[in-house]
Amino acid sequence: MVYAVVRIFRRVNIVPQDLFAALAHETRLRSLLLLLLHEELCVCELTHALGAAQPHISRHLGHLRELGLVVDRRAGLWIHYRINPELPDWVYAVLRAVAEGVGAQAPHREDAVALALMPNRPGAPRCA
Repeated sequence: MVYAVVRIFRRVNIVPQDLFAALAHETRLRSLLLLLLHEELCVCELTHALGAAQPHISRHLGHLRELGLVVDRRAGLWIHYRINPELPDWVYAVLRAVAEGVGAQAPHREDAVALALMPNRPGAPRCA
């Protein structure tokens, strides 16, 4: 039972207006939907899939990290992001509903295809 109490205190406290403000920006929304589909993505994978410059993607990922929506880890030169596993269930439900609703539409469909076709994905000697 102690685990359940500790887990409650570790949960991310995000308010609806912050979540919806984050989802309102196209880059953040597209990044979150890709991260929802994949356990973890490198910044280089997101820049390739979204066709955006690294500083632009990194700035928006930093915003998502500050809100607690994503967490990162460094592996050498690369920074990998994933959906924060400590998000409340209602946030996951919103993200899943958005992904189900728009995942097959442009630009989200094209993002997934671009990522699948990316050469030199992490795990290879270098990102593209």
